[in-house]
Amino acid sequence: MNFRLQHVSIPRPPGSEAQTRFFYGDLLGLSEIPAPNSISELEVIWFRISEDAELHCFREEPQDDPSIRHFCLVVDDLAGMRGKLSAAGFSPYDVEPIPGRPRFFCRDPFGNIIEFTTIEGDYLAMQ
Repeated sequence: MNFRLQHVSIPRPPGSEAQTRFFYGDLLGLSEIPAPNSISELEVIWFRISEDAELHCFREEPQDDPSIRHFCLVVDDLAGMRGKLSAAGFSPYDVEPIPGRPRFFCRDPFGNIIEFTTIEGDYLAMQ
């Protein structure tokens, strides 16, 4: 059996449509795609991550959540993305390194954690 990731769903607070579109569309450069009409009452905003993967930002009241759960985006220019986030007033931060996968983390405007990385090689072979 083969698996592939089709989408990731993350919360965003009510009334945050403009912030969501700015952060994920304008700043990160993801393309917004229409969500199905059948779920329009959920006020979900969808973005294309890759040819067959999507990000779904759903409306939810903010929660106090100390979790470290996150999703990861592979980017071509890791330093450029970090600089772009910093210039926009966000605070990228470093965590424990993984061989062959330079990375940093950053919270979106709603507190969701995103890992940004570049895959340089097989981390198992580099240990």
